[in-house]
Amino acid sequence: MTSEGTRLIRAVYTNETITVYQAFAPQVAEPAVRAGTFTAGFKRDRMTWIKPSFGWMMHRSGWGRKPGQERVLAIEITRPGWEWALSHSCLSHYAPTAYDSHDAWAAAKASSPVRVQWDPDRAPTGELLPRRAIQVGLSGRAVERYLDEWIVAIRDVTGLAHRVQELVGSGQAGLARSQVPAERVYPVAPALARWIGADITPELEGAP
Repeated sequence: MTSEGTRLIRAVYTNETITVYQAFAPQVAEPAVRAGTFTAGFKRDRMTWIKPSFGWMMHRSGWGRKPGQERVLAIEITRPGWEWALSHSCLSHYAPTAYDSHDAWAAAKASSPVRVQWDPDRAPTGELLPRRAIQVGLSGRAVERYLDEWIVAIRDVTGLAHRVQELVGSGQAGLARSQVPAERVYPVAPALARWIGADITPELEGAP
């Protein structure tokens, strides 16, 4: 799968799962790791954002050092669940390439339980990259399915986050990058790519 394009989903994934990241306070993260899903302290009635870019998560959470984000979690979810979320999503902001009109976008936004937005991506070492990283917000029935059906495993990777930051701080950026699992371009069919505002990869050009 090519890595060309500024809006491609890059992630760690297998044939069955994709890894996304979230960061929480210890009182939410620690019970989640023990239970294998989110339990105590997790608010099901709020939108929760999942991110497949490790580098973007490091930037967002301050390498797991921001208040309320002291535990960085790697969450394996099923690929059918991830793709359900994308196919039931709406872009956070209107894009004429994805919707026939502003009214069509507004109607989709009102009925969709999932939001997609593309944020400036970051390398695991912190530098800004000339591409975007996808962030997916789940609410309502999407949150219920995330917690009750899609999650396969939850790992605490806070130690990795701190180790990467320490290596970067000591001038060992190359070693820091080698500590992080390599992310690959995740395949998205052209119709779905257009819907979520992603670039279409040449390998899938002409597919439905």
